Amino acid sequence: MSQQDPADSKTVTVSDVQQLLKKKDEIEAQIKAYYEVLEDQRGVGMNEPLVDVEGYPRADVDVYQVRTARHNVICLQNDHKALMKEVEQALHQLHAREKEKREKDEAEARTEARSQSEAPPLPFARVNAITPGSPASMSGLQVDDEIVEFGSVNTRNFQSLQNIATVVQHSEGRPLSLTVLRGGERMRLGLTPKRWTGKGLLGCNIVPLQR
Repeated sequence: MSQQDPADSKTVTVSDVQQLLKKKDEIEAQIKAYYEVLEDQRGVGMNEPLVDVEGYPRADVDVYQVRTARHNVICLQNDHKALMKEVEQALHQLHAREKEKREKDEAEARTEARSQSEAPPLPFARVNAITPGSPASMSGLQVDDEIVEFGSVNTRNFQSLQNIATVVQHSEGRPLSLTVLRGGERMRLGLTPKRWTGKGLLGCNIVPLQR
């Protein structure tokens, strides 16, 4: 059974990473100190022989001190290597968590923006009269229907009834898509402006809603 790495066994914090880096600095300082010991021993370093040409321990260095320093350097270098792996894993976990949090925040922001942009538009006008037999009557439009969309006209671009009149004039003989609120329920209707026996192309009266 493999042991779980300490960096993966719990949630890593920035403070944890700082502690690991502090420990790394301490190990590096100890390694440096032992290298200085070796340098003081006639610069023997990690590999220079500790016996003379005849095979006897060198008399010009403290053999025991050099061997101890070399052993400690090797142990500390192994500790340093393991610690650096732990630092790498901790940083990876920290960055992954930050990325996950950032992506979650961005997703929530997009969802909120989308929900705001998809909020149902408000009605901008109301039908207050319809003549029987007119194109408006034949389309199913009813008195008190509140208009949400009239062709390309909606709450965002509606300025006056002239907007509707322009759309009607340019759509004679062609069906227009209407969205209305009737009793709080949204409904879609098709209305084709055309000449009939009565006045105008619709046969209804529309008034703007006061906001």
